[in-house]
Formats: sequence, C-alpha cells, structure tokens
Amino acid sequence: MRHPRTDLAIDLLEGFAERTGLASDAESDASTDGAGRRYLWTDAFAVCTLLGLWRSTGDGDHRELALTLIDRVHHVLGRHRPDDARTGWISGLADEDGEAHPTAGGLRIGKPLPERATHDRFDERLEWDRDGQYFHYLTKWMHALAQTRRATGQPLFDSWARDLALAAHRAFVYAPRDVAPKRMYWKMSIDLSRPLVASMGHHDPLDGLVTCIELDATARPAPPTLERAAADYAAMLVPSALATSDPLGLGGLLADAALLRQLAAEGVATPDGLLEALLAAAARGLRSYLEQPDLRAPASRRLAFRELGLATGIAALPVVARDASGLGREARADLDRLERFVPVQAQIESFWSRPEHRDTEIWREHQDINDVMLAAALVPEGFLVLQPRAAAP
Repeated sequence: MRHPRTDLAIDLLEGFAERTGLASDAESDASTDGAGRRYLWTDAFAVCTLLGLWRSTGDGDHRELALTLIDRVHHVLGRHRPDDARTGWISGLADEDGEAHPTAGGLRIGKPLPERATHDRFDERLEWDRDGQYFHYLTKWMHALAQTRRATGQPLFDSWARDLALAAHRAFVYAPRDVAPKRMYWKMSIDLSRPLVASMGHHDPLDGLVTCIELDATARPAPPTLERAAADYAAMLVPSALATSDPLGLGGLLADAALLRQLAAEGVATPDGLLEALLAAAARGLRSYLEQPDLRAPASRRLAFRELGLATGIAALPVVARDASGLGREARADLDRLERFVPVQAQIESFWSRPEHRDTEIWREHQDINDVMLAAALVPEGFLVLQPRAAAP
C-alpha cells in the first residue's frame, strides 16, 4: 500500500503532465497557456521526481513520462520560440546534428515573453518575464540528465549533459580583464551571444563546480573533460560568502551538501573544506530565514515553490548525516544545528499539502512550478539521492 505522500505526488505530477501537454502528442510552445508549455527549472525537478517515483513504486509509466519530458524539453527549449524570427535549433546546428546534440546551444528558460532585443531599454521588473538562458537552470537540467543516465544506463543522457556543461561554460564565464579573476553572467540571450544581466549569481560558481564533479563521476570510467570548467568555477567560489537567507538558495546549499557526500562515498575526489562551508552557510542562513515572518504568513501571501525548495533541501540532512565520523568538529556542530530545523520540513509540506492552502490566486498563478516542487518535497529521493547505476542496455 502506497503512502499518502506518494499518492499526492503522483496526482500533482499527473495534473502537471496533463496541463502542459506532456500527456498528449503536442510539442508546440505556448507562451502562457495551453498544451506544450515548458519551463526548464520545473521540468528538471519533474524528471528527477518521476525517476524517484519509478524507483520507489516500480511503475514504468513514471520512467516513460520522464523520458518523454526530456524529449519535449529538448525539442521546445532547445529550439527557437514560435514568435521568434529565427527558427530551428538555438545552437545553429542543422536538423540532423541538432537532434543528435539538442543541448549544444544551451536551453531556453521558457519565460512567457521574448528575450530583450538589443535596442530595448533594460527594465528589471520586465526582465523576470523575458526569455533567455539562466546558468542555474542549466545546471538543474544537467543534474536531471545525470540522474537519468544513472537510472537507465544509457550514455546518451550523459553526452547531452556534457554538451550542455561545455556550452554553458563557454558562454557564461568570462574574464573582465587579462589580470582579473574570471566572472559569470547571470542571464544570457537565447543564442548565448550576449549577456542580458551581467551580474553574477550568488551560487552560480558553486552550482557549476558541483555539477562538473557530478558529471565527471557519472561518466566514469570515461576520461573527464570538465576539469577546466571545474577549475574556473572553483577559482570564483568564495566558501565564506555562501550564506543566504533565501529559502530556495538554502535548499540548494543542502542539496549540494548531500550530493558531495554521496559522491565522496563513491570514491570521487571533492574539494577540501567545501562540504564544511556548505553546512556552515546553511546553518547561518536557515537561522536567519526562520527569524523572518514568511512561514507565518497566510497562504495568499506566500510563494510556495520557494519554501518547497527549502523543504526538499532539509530532506537532504539525513543523507549528509549518514556517516558524520568524517566531519570535523565544527561541521558536526553545524550539522547538529541544522538537524534541529528538521521539523520545518514537515511544517512546510503539511501546510502546502492541504487543498485549501492551494486554493489561492497566487498558487494558481504559479501552479506548474508549485505542483512540481510540492511533489519533489513529498518524494525528495528522486532529486536528492543519486540513482543506482543501471547497466547499459
């Protein structure tokens, strides 16, 4: 008999699949409504959660839906928008080559509005709704592809993830001056030819470094090809400056900590002191976040997907704590502090699992991402726990 949490996660993902055209033959990219709409962050979490459901229930339909979703993302977000004068793969590859390498030019975010044209004035509020490419969304998709590679044993998914990693490194990383440390753009144009937001995301170097380590580990025993990219991200990373009170960012820190722990358990070399820095940053940031009134506000004033990202991250703590003997004294103390906040995970999940709290305008406005992030929080193993390695078919 399945747990009610699993049943709710399945219901949420089935509704998401129906609304976004995943359960049909549609591949069109609607801007705001209708079948075929895709959004990279949401789809990455959906793929991982579907794989987690497949592993826990044995229902092959979840596996097939995850594979269908990957194909749809590549054929929608790997190609130009229907309202764009440009057509075909955003990489510029011809149709046959694009089919073989759908991530070679990155993947669009999937925002409702076209990207800002070169002659348009920058509008910070409007930019949130404009298309383009986000680095931290690309790394989430790389993780989803790596999980799929592990789960299916098919090296094609690893190849696509590495194509995407190389494209992202080439486009987002730059040297301001010959003698200055490299930096990263936060948002790039659809074709990766120009920055749309030049500032650097707080955790983008961290996302890049951890993802490169994951992809090289996933591809073993193939020789690693992401060492140069990983070195660039490591050089930009300031471990003492990772703390944040943003719930989605906190969830990311904890998920990265769990990933590093699992990779180390597989014998993968991970950067000295990085895990400890993640735990310290998360402990400081989570304490600061919980001092704010966010979780005490009514449902009509809360962005659920951000809180649910935190809940998923807190679910990573048991993975981090499986063998704390290898941690130093300060890291163990930080882990102890973090484990005191485990009830927050249940608090967030319980709140958003209640139908009346999802019956608000703000939930419906973000329903796709809210539903998927709630499903991910209810069945976090799909995103957080490395899939067992399947034999190649």
